[in-house]
Amino acid sequence: MANKYANDQPEGFTNRIERVAIVGAGGSIGRHLTEALIKTGKHTVTAITRPNSTSKLPEGVKVIHVDYSGDDTALLEALQDQQVLLITMAVTAPRGTISKIVQAAGKAGVPYVLPNWFGHDSTNDSLCDDSMLSPSRDSIIAEFEALDKTSYIFLVCNFWYEFSLGGGPDRFGFDFKESSFIQFDENDVVFNTTTWPQCGRAIASLLSLKEFPDDEDDKSPTLSQFANGSVYISSFRLSQRDMWESVKRVTGTVDADWTITHESAAQRWKESRVAVEKGDFASFPRMLYSRMFFPTADGDLQSRHELHNNLLSLPAEDLDEYTAIAIRMGENDEVVKAH
Repeated sequence: MANKYANDQPEGFTNRIERVAIVGAGGSIGRHLTEALIKTGKHTVTAITRPNSTSKLPEGVKVIHVDYSGDDTALLEALQDQQVLLITMAVTAPRGTISKIVQAAGKAGVPYVLPNWFGHDSTNDSLCDDSMLSPSRDSIIAEFEALDKTSYIFLVCNFWYEFSLGGGPDRFGFDFKESSFIQFDENDVVFNTTTWPQCGRAIASLLSLKEFPDDEDDKSPTLSQFANGSVYISSFRLSQRDMWESVKRVTGTVDADWTITHESAAQRWKESRVAVEKGDFASFPRMLYSRMFFPTADGDLQSRHELHNNLLSLPAEDLDEYTAIAIRMGENDEVVKAH
């Protein structure tokens, strides 16, 4: 997107984002984004949902039902005059469906799209290659390169903390039902991780920025500066050992209360990668998460990039508070239900 200034826009232009559409508003991450946007009071939020959707949406959301399997006429109508589109679909959603929505956004002239990328650092080729995410990343970028007036924005937040900690041993190594803990190597590899509410606050704050600088002298942050790039955020920068200590504080337990085993992150990754390549998609989470625990610390975002927490006025969060949420989620199978 070429550099633009607000004072160069046609009469009647308002230098702010007022209309936001979201696909997946009732999902795990979508719900938090939607609630945070509504809370600002600055946006009209439209949820684009399937006709048979039973998702409960936050009060104040406009709902448009669209059958994605048909032609794109209804989708185009739903996206007319929208300034931002958020796509928050399950990782298992057909790539063709997401592509269809992106193409419709391009035809409708939606300036900014967050295209279902909430996690890994897209600029880290080694991490994306080993995590089998590069083909998805590359296809997304190529798709937007072919669009004239629509830009993508990636939210790089790494793994969601409460979802991952409560998600069973294939993720951060904890099983709260069985009181078991798998220690990866020396459990000291540091990486960033982000809670669902922090992701919601980040998007709400991002879309509350001015769209363009007022003029060439205006150096204040704007949404347009992130066009075809990434927003980097975090809740916690921590190691598996830090999580372990938080879990013990929250549960009032000691090492002796847990069944502790040790595994090599590299070996876990290698074995699960082979399984995925043979068609065992159930091994994908184990492969994906194991890679983050390599000693190269590819998930340590703030050692590679400047986080945008301060720019977006994101608050510091309490680790133990979200550890407690994760434990509840794990004990009640809420992560399984969140998919």
